[in-house]
Amino acid sequence: MKITLKKKKLNTGKYSLYIEYYKGSNTDNLGKTKHNRDFEYLKQYLIINPKNKDEKKANKETLELCENILAIRKTEFLQGKYNLKDNQKGKVRILDYYKQLKECRYDSKSNYDNWDAAEKHLERFCSTTLTFNEINEDFIKEYKKYLDIDAKTKANTPLSQNSKYTYFNKFKAFLREAFNDGYISTNYIAKVKGFKMGESKREYLTHSELQDLSNSYCKHPILKSAFIFSCLTGMRWSDIHKMYWAEVRDEDSGARIIFLQKKTDGLEYLYISEQARELLGKRQSNSDRVFQGLKYGAHFNAEILRWCMRAGITKHITFHSARHTNAVLLLENGADIYTVSKRLGHKELRTTEIYAKIIDKKMKEAANLIPELNIEL
Repeated sequence: MKITLKKKKLNTGKYSLYIEYYKGSNTDNLGKTKHNRDFEYLKQYLIINPKNKDEKKANKETLELCENILAIRKTEFLQGKYNLKDNQKGKVRILDYYKQLKECRYDSKSNYDNWDAAEKHLERFCSTTLTFNEINEDFIKEYKKYLDIDAKTKANTPLSQNSKYTYFNKFKAFLREAFNDGYISTNYIAKVKGFKMGESKREYLTHSELQDLSNSYCKHPILKSAFIFSCLTGMRWSDIHKMYWAEVRDEDSGARIIFLQKKTDGLEYLYISEQARELLGKRQSNSDRVFQGLKYGAHFNAEILRWCMRAGITKHITFHSARHTNAVLLLENGADIYTVSKRLGHKELRTTEIYAKIIDKKMKEAANLIPELNIEL
């Protein structure tokens, strides 16, 4: 296997550095060659055209760091290839290693927060001195049992099904990386089945409710525009909040938003309707935020509920409900599930299938199949 450090040019004016693991090639029956490669993205970046001394220095330090990581990966491969074991790795404390993995996820707030919450339960369960040499299948089963029965929330209530699913998944990811990095010699986690994800209620607005809300007074016009924009586009609050005019493209075929999705770090090309574009208002400088003054906090969240009450809506609506509303309205009006999944930026189709279940037309039709009865009460 050939292990090399490579770079990919980004639209941000930087190179993304990654390690390529080239495993050779295969030729199929038609004579077509397929190259087998794996990639490890280091989340380290070089400025393509450094303009000053500081930027050149930053590039040099980043490149040195990545070259050191490359050297480590090559050493780890040789250890695995020739069955050489690093006995020192087994003496590493698992909580120390977990913290290192958690900090590598600092640039994704939601993922980092989940790792942080899962860490607190791991700390309660095991000793601070526990090392990888002491990890086995029984330990993993006991930790799963702890999450299922004994673990409690801050309010001293049992964990929800989705919390168990999330925390144990972080634990599985942690052990998987420990195995890949040679801290444990057996992939124990593959032998223990995880929790099933629970179905959470996704509150949304119907078209008529959204119409009533659009006609009702909201104390903060910028909040009203942003919320309805989210209902029409499916964009998350985090992406709407950070949206700059440079990301808004007015083209001959219509308007679209080209942006880096904050949650997944993926580049999205999202076409929007004329009405959604009108909500953005008159174009400003590329460096200006589109929704200036939009804030996140208890005050704005409470105003969404008051706004809904003025419209006669008693559902518990949050800003994220706008995203659910978009998915449901698209499916109800004939959009196929794959298109909806792409528009919402879902990594897996099964995430979008939850919305299809909400608007199952066959189930609605079945509710009225039984002929009416003459009922006397």
